[in-house]
Parts: sequence; structure tokens; C-alpha cells
Amino acid sequence: MHIINVVIKMVSMTLSIPAPLAQRMKKHSELNWSDVARQAIKQKIRDLDLLDKLVAKSQMTSRDVEELDDVIKKGLWQRHKELMKA
Repeated sequence: MHIINVVIKMVSMTLSIPAPLAQRMKKHSELNWSDVARQAIKQKIRDLDLLDKLVAKSQMTSRDVEELDDVIKKGLWQRHKELMKA
């Protein structure tokens, strides 16, 4: 039998949240809000890591992205206008 000890150094972080949000959190004191925040941060990091992998080999320039953004926004605006007419 092998026993492996793993030590993970934790770093403290202080978050500022609006008072109304804090009041709502107090209604659910059964939750470990530090763990909720930790899990949300882990998920955001996973998302960003995936995004980094997706764009790592991209040949698109910032200008290309802006042009694509314009095309998408114009298309969405057209669709919105058509739905408003109906």
C-alpha cells in the first residue's frame, strides 16, 4: 500500500461585493460561498484555457475580428428589424 501526501498551497483572496448581494447571500448561509467563488474561478480559467487553445493557431488579425463582428452585428440587426415588422 502506498500513501501519497499532496500539499496544495492556498492563496487568500478578498472579494468586494455590493451590500444587496451580500444580504441575498446571507439568506443561503448553508452554502460555502468561498467554495462557490473558487468553483466559478476554476470554470472561468477552464473556459479561458480552451479559448487560448482555439485561437493559438488562428491567422486572424484584430482587424479581421472587427470586420467579422460588424458582419454579425449587421445580420442580427436585420433579423431584429424583420421580427419587429411581423
